[in-house]
Amino acid sequence: MSFQEMITSQQKTLSDRITSLAESQTIAMAKKARELAAKGVDVINLSFGEPDFQTPQYIKDAAKKAIDDGYTFYTPVAGYPELRKAIVEKLRRDNGLEYGPENIVVSTGAKQSIANAVMCLVNPGDEVIIVSPYWVSYEEVVKLAEGIPVPVRGSLENDYKITAQQLEDAITSNTKLVMYSSPCNPTGSVFTKEELAAFAAILEKHPQIHVIADEIYEYINFTGEHYSLARFESIKDRVITVNGFSKGYAMTGWRVGYIAAHKDIAEACDKMQSQITSGTCSIAQKAAQGALEGGRGSAEEMSASYLRRRDLVLGLMKDIPGIKTYVPQGAFYIFPDVSEFFGKSAGDTVIQNANDLAMYLLNDAHVSLVEGGAFGAPECIRFSFAASDAKLIEALERIKASLAKLS
Repeated sequence: MSFQEMITSQQKTLSDRITSLAESQTIAMAKKARELAAKGVDVINLSFGEPDFQTPQYIKDAAKKAIDDGYTFYTPVAGYPELRKAIVEKLRRDNGLEYGPENIVVSTGAKQSIANAVMCLVNPGDEVIIVSPYWVSYEEVVKLAEGIPVPVRGSLENDYKITAQQLEDAITSNTKLVMYSSPCNPTGSVFTKEELAAFAAILEKHPQIHVIADEIYEYINFTGEHYSLARFESIKDRVITVNGFSKGYAMTGWRVGYIAAHKDIAEACDKMQSQITSGTCSIAQKAAQGALEGGRGSAEEMSASYLRRRDLVLGLMKDIPGIKTYVPQGAFYIFPDVSEFFGKSAGDTVIQNANDLAMYLLNDAHVSLVEGGAFGAPECIRFSFAASDAKLIEALERIKASLAKLS
């Protein structure tokens, strides 16, 4: 059997569901960066959405105590009651949201929380409005549910945020769900209370539409105010608020996320999760409980560092001709328009699109970034500034030198 016949045979074996699914581009670029680094190349990886801080010690101590206290057995599917109560208190304190433990489902990361909700709400053929640019997994999860993704694009001039009019224009009789993040990955844009109020006024007219509000970057917010869509009582029962511990508490490897939702939706997500992973790791849950009970001090310190790094990177970018950017108000990404470099070349390398540019910068500057097409914006590239000052300065110097070679 030839190699091509083997590939064809494997493709026939695998389901259409998996063969049509795109690989996460953030993970793919991080993988390529690691492969290059393994060959001895000094790669600066700015492609991954991961804090460069260690998990705070008091959270680690909570995990160690959990082990010593014997928390080594299966947990309830929706999470330990103590953790769910701590999440309820957090939502009341930080977000002005009133829920009970029965409204909370803890999952193995916010990505699973989102997937649970989509699978429980979307039927084949349902349309899902995705505020674009969007996190890479939104569209693929909708496709897994056999829904129809409907990206609605925000403009650079409006910090990549869509308007209420754009939302209203995108709604049809088949619209079942809206998905957005604020602060946004990849743009760092933050929806204001007034902007969310305008969305709520539109959604009031369409009772069949639910909303997944991804607030995983809540604590990395430079505006001084985070507002939750679920604060609007008229639509609260149709909002699924997603959050977790990976970004604000530097707990990416612990894999703990959660939803707050109407009891019927929470019960459906519990049912879905019971057939896939069951309860999240017991030790990670106790660490998450420790994070909430320990307050926001460490999260605020990290957020202050990200703000300083954002300003550092923006200052360095001003000296690079051809990059068009804006000022992100949250998260730890900058998502500039790099289309001015399309059609340019250096040696045998021709830059046709953002993916070409990302690969060129990886191979020439040894800086790993993610092309914007994966986020619904093919003219952009995502820079993470979750790295040390020294690495950020070196990365921008390398990028400037490599882009200067293009003509």
